[in-house]
Amino acid sequence: MFTGLVQAQGTVERVTPVGGVVDVWIRAAFETPGYQHGESISCDGVCLTVVESKGASFRVQAAPETLARTTLSGWRTGTTVNLEKALKVGDRLGGHWVQGHVDGVGEVLAVTADGGSWRLSVSLPPALSPFFVEKGSVCIDGVSLTLTTVDATRFGVMLIPETWEKTSLSTKRVGAQVNLEADIVGKFVAKMIGQRGGLTEAQLRLAGFIA
Repeated sequence: MFTGLVQAQGTVERVTPVGGVVDVWIRAAFETPGYQHGESISCDGVCLTVVESKGASFRVQAAPETLARTTLSGWRTGTTVNLEKALKVGDRLGGHWVQGHVDGVGEVLAVTADGGSWRLSVSLPPALSPFFVEKGSVCIDGVSLTLTTVDATRFGVMLIPETWEKTSLSTKRVGAQVNLEADIVGKFVAKMIGQRGGLTEAQLRLAGFIA
């Protein structure tokens, strides 16, 4: 699990296809250096496993499923990616619960400066629409953000200067592809409502939402 609070920006050093899998070496400067074999790192919102490391660089592998569902297939040498190491038990949760399981890819439709901050408008894949609500949470390329607007085909977020400076979202231009992960809470609620009989008062009471 992650929080969507980016800890470092990494640079893709090389991308090597190996059969149906792609090996990716990424170099980064975390405040706490070093990597553990087998640990999970969110790379532009994609949960990947460290299989090898050398100094400040680490290697991850992407399977066909990951390549098909994320922007990773477009990574090249020099690509900048947002990085976050997995949560430890007892860590402070500052963003929202992020799994690193990308739900879909959106397209940047507009980037607009607004009072020292920036508004980002992104296309909303139809399959993800039920999980997006105004003032809810979304993870874009590994960054936890609050939805400011939502309609049938697009959604908007606002980036404060800190987010603009410390993440790769400032490099995104109109037409850029970004990884999207909907809020896990919204996905489970939508699943429950969609079940036969819908979400009942008894279920809400059992879950503690009604006293």
